[in-house]
Amino acid sequence: MFNVILADSSVVIVSVVLAIILILVAAYLISRIRVVRQTSKYVVERLGGFHATWGVGLHWLVPFVDRVAHVVSMKEQVKDFDPQPVITKDNVTMQIDTVVFFQVTDPKLYAYGVENPIAAIENLSATTLRNIIGELDLDETLTSRDIINTKMRSILDEATDPWGIKVNRVEVKNILPPKDIRDAMERQMRAERERREKILLAEGEKKSQILLAEGQKESQILKADAEKEAMIKKAEGEAQSILSVKKAEAEGIRLIREAEAEGLKSLKAADPSKEVLTLRSYEAVKDLANGQATKIIVPSELQNVSTLATTVAEVIKEKKN
Repeated sequence: MFNVILADSSVVIVSVVLAIILILVAAYLISRIRVVRQTSKYVVERLGGFHATWGVGLHWLVPFVDRVAHVVSMKEQVKDFDPQPVITKDNVTMQIDTVVFFQVTDPKLYAYGVENPIAAIENLSATTLRNIIGELDLDETLTSRDIINTKMRSILDEATDPWGIKVNRVEVKNILPPKDIRDAMERQMRAERERREKILLAEGEKKSQILLAEGQKESQILKADAEKEAMIKKAEGEAQSILSVKKAEAEGIRLIREAEAEGLKSLKAADPSKEVLTLRSYEAVKDLANGQATKIIVPSELQNVSTLATTVAEVIKEKKN
């Protein structure tokens, strides 16, 4: 019976050990499963050599044979490198730091093309920058950022193709000349600003004088036009006044002539009326002036129409007798 108990215990122990071994094996096999994300690539080696590049999905590594050598990010990466000392064409030493934007295009070349891709890009960027700045003087360096960026991007992109890297952009972040150069540049800029200020003030004063002269000129022109218009209006008014007077005189003469004609008709028909006598008096005065008499008596109160009429009537009667 004791032997049976021992046998049963041995079976249980063996079963537990086998279960533990199976669990460990299953856990190991499960641990060999790899899930590759969207933005990553896995470079897998088999027995020490390149085997495959895994993309998005579920993959399984063969135990004791396969291993993930590199996990490569396929996103665009940005590296800000430290300032590099460079010397310009006119022997001015300055510090320039750059920012490189790059992206891995071939994970295999990136993994096996160069030992440390980031350090390689940094060193290549520094040497390329020194070559480009060495062909430019200080002023060109400060004003040619776009040219520097374009040249560096072209050179780095071509140089990093064997490493499976594409350089998208290169930007010069800072350009730091020596302190004495910066002080001289500040003084130069201050002098330039003062010069521009004086020029602007002079131009403003000039425009002000021009506008003032033009205003005076326009004022004098408007004043002359106003005086001319006033004189024209005055002359037109005087002409209209003279015309009105002449029209009134002409109308008066016309009325006198009509009255005279009517008076002559009335004298033929009957005794002259007072109006006709008045007209006759004027004619008599005219005849007296044209006659042979050496003495002419004219009433002093010629304005008195009745007296003049009586005198003319007496003259007419004497002529009839």
